[in-house]
Amino acid sequence: QVQLVESGGGLVQSGGFLRLSCVASGEIFSIYSMGWYRQAPGNERELVASITNGGTTNYGDSMKGRFTISRGNAKNTVYLQMNSLKPDDTAVYSCNARAVSGDYWGKGTLVTVSS
Repeated sequence: QVQLVESGGGLVQSGGFLRLSCVASGEIFSIYSMGWYRQAPGNERELVASITNGGTTNYGDSMKGRFTISRGNAKNTVYLQMNSLKPDDTAVYSCNARAVSGDYWGKGTLVTVSS
């Protein structure tokens, strides 16, 4: 089992920035990829960014150039630096870990971007 705890959400003005953090615990040795997804009211959940143990990253189209995902040195932490935020970025952001034993999710953290 893997447990994920997110932090760093909040209210920010359009054009501002936030940094989200996610810390994994439990069977972290089995994790091979971590990432962030988001879901806005009335919308489906979408990929924000992901990063593998080898450092390969993948971004949703609307996040490219504005968001950066990274892993901590201990590999059980993933960060999401979000710059140039827009009101359309308002959503609940959830941390995801893909492990040998399955997919795991955090409870999510709300990001609200005001215009």
